[in-house]
Amino acid sequence: MRKPIIVVLIIVLVALYASLFVVQEGNRGIVLRFGKVLRDDENKPLVYAPGLHFKIPFIESVKTLDARMQTMDNQADRFVTKEKKDLIVDSYIKWRISDFSRYYLATGGGDVSQAEVLLKRKFSDRLRSEIGRLDVKEIVTDSRGRLTTDVRDALNTGTSSDDGTATAAADDAIASAAARVERETSSSEPAPNPNSMAALGIQVVDVRIKQINLPTEVSDAIYNRMRAEREAVARSQRSQGQEEAEKLRAQADYQVTRTLAEAERTALITRGEGDAQAAKLFADAFSQDPDFYAFIRSLRAYDKSFDSNNQDVMVLSPDSDFFRYMKTPTHATR
Repeated sequence: MRKPIIVVLIIVLVALYASLFVVQEGNRGIVLRFGKVLRDDENKPLVYAPGLHFKIPFIESVKTLDARMQTMDNQADRFVTKEKKDLIVDSYIKWRISDFSRYYLATGGGDVSQAEVLLKRKFSDRLRSEIGRLDVKEIVTDSRGRLTTDVRDALNTGTSSDDGTATAAADDAIASAAARVERETSSSEPAPNPNSMAALGIQVVDVRIKQINLPTEVSDAIYNRMRAEREAVARSQRSQGQEEAEKLRAQADYQVTRTLAEAERTALITRGEGDAQAAKLFADAFSQDPDFYAFIRSLRAYDKSFDSNNQDVMVLSPDSDFFRYMKTPTHATR
């Protein structure tokens, strides 16, 4: 009696477990019954928000779609500007799913790779068109932000038939996927532009250019020309510096010569004034007692002449005036 109850209880628990499914945060769920998508009154796929939900066990399965922001890194490609110059542009795209039911139908069951193929083709064509309208200066300076904004808006809203841009291949692929969505749904809402990413249920959040380079063959020539120009500027500045140095050196030499000459002139003037002052003092002293001054001068001459270390020989007449103060003085008697 207890065994059948346990078996029934296990079967009930297994069926209950199989009938529950959880959609994780950041995802959305779409239920398939026998491989076909469950749809609402407008024949659009039912989309389940994050949380706990029920399904028919063993009959229905769940397909989860990532609702988070996606990053598509594009390979660097060659683009031509308005000046017919080549640029190597490296970029990436931030995108997310805006309409899960449309995205599921347009991408063949939520295939991310198929969505990115269509997005990459559309983005490449649109970026090529926008770059072709600008020159190199506008692309790498103030127009860079406007360029990415225009590309993002064009991806989200699509291009008109009279736009004239060469995006026919990408537009045809997106329009074909959008037509498939319209055939499988009966929504009363107006359909988005068939050549926009909104037709695939995708919203492009941001477009960024990581790097802009010149092709190798062009950049080498430009670098060589820039190097030659910088070397010419360096030579010009060196010659100007040498010229300025020679001018400063000449001015310094002139200032030195002038200063020395003025110093020597001032010294000669000062020395002359000193000699004149000394001569005046001597003259004043002589005028007071000439005989006494002559006597003092003679004594100094004797001191210098008869020094013990002096070995010079003097030949003078005894009557010479040099020895007049060495003679016996004679006193006159009256």
